[in-house]
Amino acid sequence: TKRAREPDAELEAEVEALASRKRSRLGVPATQWITVYNAHKPMKQRYHFNVVGARLAQHVVKGSEDGLCVSMVACFQELWALIMDAGTGYSSQVYELSSSFLPKEWIMDRWEEGYYVTALAGSASAQSVVVMSKGTPYTQQSYKISDAFPFKWIHKKWREGFFVTAMASAGSRWAVVMSRNAGFVDQCVELDFQYPSEGVHHRWDAGYRITAAAATPDQAALVLSVPKRRPLDETQETLRTSSFPCAHVKEKWAKNLYISCLAYGRTVS
Repeated sequence: TKRAREPDAELEAEVEALASRKRSRLGVPATQWITVYNAHKPMKQRYHFNVVGARLAQHVVKGSEDGLCVSMVACFQELWALIMDAGTGYSSQVYELSSSFLPKEWIMDRWEEGYYVTALAGSASAQSVVVMSKGTPYTQQSYKISDAFPFKWIHKKWREGFFVTAMASAGSRWAVVMSRNAGFVDQCVELDFQYPSEGVHHRWDAGYRITAAAATPDQAALVLSVPKRRPLDETQETLRTSSFPCAHVKEKWAKNLYISCLAYGRTVS
């Protein structure tokens, strides 16, 4: 019986060799950190990355003691990244590390208590971190999870007065959160198999700014919005880096530019 299996093994080796040659010829799609920076008057901002789930609590508690709230979360290879800062305006915050994408019951219970989803992230194994806050301007919220990016649902919700306020991915699945009274007058989505640089510049020129970002290993999605009240300084910059951009973040802080969106996923085809 052993001998009978050998041709299979040879065939498998041959197929694998062909596949790896094909991969190196095609180039494996590049996934990177996408960070977006907005001008803001000087404030305290802190980042943590490569955080295992069990250590999230200590970072959140410490930040909270220092007067900071979680503004963003993201995931890279089952490790979490979180941004905490003093500029959110939230009065209270709760979060859940869940083994599902997303913890529906928990979210609905928090809605009942007056919290709204303000940040979320998912991992390839379908774990998620959901952050919900009080002190937001939102009056109603809805979310959708889908295998394909939910364009139709977003369009339907736009007509009902909702705007995308947070997004996440888990493997190839998307979660999109939309809220009423989000402070935007217009919004659009750029979805591409690589970072949609041209689309972003075109939208920037028209007065849009990136307000949410998420990416799967196959696609990057950026939401760009026109705020009701335009900031005095509309500067916005984006970076794409293979590792978490610690040095860049510090350089940006020195110029009063602070992380406003964070995602990890497909950026180069």
